Amino acid sequence: MLTEYIDAAMRKAKYKILADDEGFFGEIPGLQGVWANEDTLEACRDDLRRTLEGWIIIRLRHGLSLPVVNGINLNERKSARSKKKVA
Repeated sequence: MLTEYIDAAMRKAKYKILADDEGFFGEIPGLQGVWANEDTLEACRDDLRRTLEGWIIIRLRHGLSLPVVNGINLNERKSARSKKKVA
């Protein structure tokens, strides 16, 4: 499920060619702070994916929710079983 989330988010990525041969800029709309700037498009995509992976880990560690991407929801759901008290 995590791989599907990352792949879906990466399909939403937008890239720009920077002026004066400064390389490429990439970002994923809706995922604040997930961006990359590299010399080549391939390097920009790779860095953007690594940035996304780190962003997901940080948000999960801090108990922050993740946006739903293409119907994929990685946010923890509490089941009825976990709500029951153990006697």
